[in-house]
Amino acid sequence: MRRLALITMAVLFSLPLSAQTVDEIIARHIAAQGGLTKLKALQSIRMTGDFETGGMQAGFTQVYKRPMKMRLDISVQGLTMIQAYDGEKGWQVVPFTGKKDPEPMTGDDLKNAQEQADLDGPLMDYKKKGNTVELVGKEKTAGKDSYHLKVTLKNGGVRHLYLDAGSFLGLRTVTKTTMRGTEVEIESILGDYKEVDGLMFPFSIEQHPAGNQGPGQKITFKKIEPNVPVEDAIFKMPAVPAPAQTAPAPAPK
Repeated sequence: MRRLALITMAVLFSLPLSAQTVDEIIARHIAAQGGLTKLKALQSIRMTGDFETGGMQAGFTQVYKRPMKMRLDISVQGLTMIQAYDGEKGWQVVPFTGKKDPEPMTGDDLKNAQEQADLDGPLMDYKKKGNTVELVGKEKTAGKDSYHLKVTLKNGGVRHLYLDAGSFLGLRTVTKTTMRGTEVEIESILGDYKEVDGLMFPFSIEQHPAGNQGPGQKITFKKIEPNVPVEDAIFKMPAVPAPAQTAPAPAPK
């Protein structure tokens, strides 16, 4: 009887360690990033670094600001591509296709920009955002034990997040997104975590289509600056210049 009681107590005391709930895992993930108070106090962030793909390297700057504002500038050979969302509307400049004027985002591009503009990510306050989170299970990711969370966003987008079971920091994400009308899965490997002002950020992200099909890209952050002053104007789409008017041809005599 004593032996049975000891076994029962051992099982009961082991449950909190092995049977983590979704909300417990998310709480520990938030704590690992720096804690809820510091994350909520984060009003803006500017990240600069390099983007490498297919043998090409480009510099970039990405800026976020509450509520739901985002801008990305990528410079290549004197040309700068811009993608931005001002909290309501998205716009972009894509000079590589010969378009030098800003144009509104629509469809899949706008949906992706809205998702990226969430400074807190899909897990924090997920119920208020209308997201659902499911604990798929515990599995190996890059040789480490990880918790696999499936996140279904309010807009129907799906993300698979893999959190280190030891540190509770992100190891890997697989995001289903639609590009040019085709649904694709993008896998991101997060690494080189560093502390900046009490918050943990990955300074290296490697991305490629899930299953290693197709070329990949590497993002390296050189500098991450929390709570920098950011003007709202940089997120607004600039006015498009009116086309030059040509003088009418003289009437024939």
